[in-house]
Amino acid sequence: MFEKLFLLVKNNAGTAVINNPEIPEKDRESVIIEASSSIIEVLKGQMESGKMKDLVKFFQFPEISSSLINSVVNKFASKLNKFYGIGPASALITANSLIPPVMYELTKQDGENNKELAITVFLSKLNGNRADLSGLVHQMMAA
Repeated sequence: MFEKLFLLVKNNAGTAVINNPEIPEKDRESVIIEASSSIIEVLKGQMESGKMKDLVKFFQFPEISSSLINSVVNKFASKLNKFYGIGPASALITANSLIPPVMYELTKQDGENNKELAITVFLSKLNGNRADLSGLVHQMMAA
């Protein structure tokens, strides 16, 4: 599942990372990993802080969940600044050009063709497979 997320980020990394002169070629794959981990960390944090319903809503209606996307953008921009020496303004521009398209694409993954990124599987894996969340997710989606 995490490999699929990495590929989703990598496929969207063109302008933001690959063609970004502020990111040296040797760091590009690491930056893509940082973007992927930022997404995972924020989504996992949502679950751990009891905001599962907000997370499910994001997957249903991504256009109204800008605060979640902003959290990921800010986390990723902070990593770009801290670990790669990219200035705060440039880091934010880079994060804003990569994270929103990836997050929207993540919500549109078809469960039949891409079972690893289907919402129930994705959230269960974020939870460390400690529980099958499909029943809870389906209940929240119906509410």
